[in-house]
Amino acid sequence: MMKYGQFCPIAKATEILGERWSVLIVRELLMGGRRFNELQRGLGDISPALLTARLKSFEAEGLVVKRRISGQRGYEYFPTSSCEALLPVVIAMGEWGLCWARDKLTEDDFDIEFLMFYLERSIDPSQLPGDHTIFQFKFKDLTDQANWWLLVDGEKVDVCITRPGRDVDLFFTTTARTMHDVWMGDRSYREAMQAGDLIVEGDPVLTRRISSWLKPSVFAESQRAPIPELLTI
Repeated sequence: MMKYGQFCPIAKATEILGERWSVLIVRELLMGGRRFNELQRGLGDISPALLTARLKSFEAEGLVVKRRISGQRGYEYFPTSSCEALLPVVIAMGEWGLCWARDKLTEDDFDIEFLMFYLERSIDPSQLPGDHTIFQFKFKDLTDQANWWLLVDGEKVDVCITRPGRDVDLFFTTTARTMHDVWMGDRSYREAMQAGDLIVEGDPVLTRRISSWLKPSVFAESQRAPIPELLTI
């Protein structure tokens, strides 16, 4: 662990949280990730060895408690009160990023697996009729793995990359960028659909109330980057 040799509380906090991936691991813990594979799904390119090392460090610092899964070989990781106290810090960082770092976004940042993972997390089964619902997403801008499915069975929601054996209830045809924009709150579903950037077909009950069962990002209502002033001559 890096040491700054300063009594400043910012320096001491950074000694714990300043390493690469650390804040994102906290994000995943606060978003409900408990098992190692769940945390890794939300983090993408992190190596298993590095994630193991970071979790071990967090455990030593009192940020997480590790518990063996009953009857299995794996473990679950639970945030402690000190980790949960970081929620407003993480939210504030995200809101800062919306205002001051979004100009750094590139096409490579719109990772489809990460987007689908967060859409999976955003489904609220209690707002869906019946116990089984299937959503299909077709991304027009993707050549490899353009079709994805979200399968809802009771309270369980899973991402699937192969066609399920049941009928689809609702179809989304769009691009990764458009789906990101509506989920993040940069655009409304109505505006994207009217512009032809998002086509939603299927059960009209589901179509009319998408935001009730597909919860928007926690940053949907946050302030965006200021619009640059136009130069006048």
